[in-house]
Amino acid sequence: MKGVKNKYSFPPGRELPVPPGSDCGELPVPDDAACFAIWDRTDMLENIREHSMAVAGVATFLARRAREVGMEADVEAVRASALLHDIAKTYCIVHGGNHSQLGGAWAAEMTGNPYIASGVTHHVFWPFDLDLGRYFLQLAVLYGDKRVTHDRLVDIDDRFEDLLDRYGKSALIRQRMHIMHDQVVAVENMFSTKLKVDLNELTLDSRGLVQRA
Repeated sequence: MKGVKNKYSFPPGRELPVPPGSDCGELPVPDDAACFAIWDRTDMLENIREHSMAVAGVATFLARRAREVGMEADVEAVRASALLHDIAKTYCIVHGGNHSQLGGAWAAEMTGNPYIASGVTHHVFWPFDLDLGRYFLQLAVLYGDKRVTHDRLVDIDDRFEDLLDRYGKSALIRQRMHIMHDQVVAVENMFSTKLKVDLNELTLDSRGLVQRA
């Protein structure tokens, strides 16, 4: 599947190392219980656990749907990365720092899987090409995070209104958040087209992500 150039990237700076692609190979993939143990190890707050479960519900749905339509997607790895995407959030609330970068480093150390760690590192913004074939996991985690406010499934506009209210403290931050918004809309359109499903017609309940009645 051919990707498209990411026109929503920030202005160029130093070259970023290209993240691993979509093949975990023989790398270890933690199951839910192992991910929950990492939550405990990192003292994850309860509200962040609830948010992470909801994000994992979205990302897991995308991966399972991808398999249904004949795409390659590692469902277990996608789910693990989504469950772990905010493992450094509690620490950074208390001590400061970039929770996605620190979380990616922690995920690499704790799972031994740079593919899963890459989804954690890049769940806020994706600086590479929008290529679902090569970067399905990372884009699924990013998209899942941008559809969940706290533990509720919302549309992208509602999610970014909440993010702007909480984090839009300067004109530069707000400008970057608008770039992120446009990127996620593009990612949603790609997922909807490739997975043959209207992602706005879905809701999240105890069964996961399902079609609205």
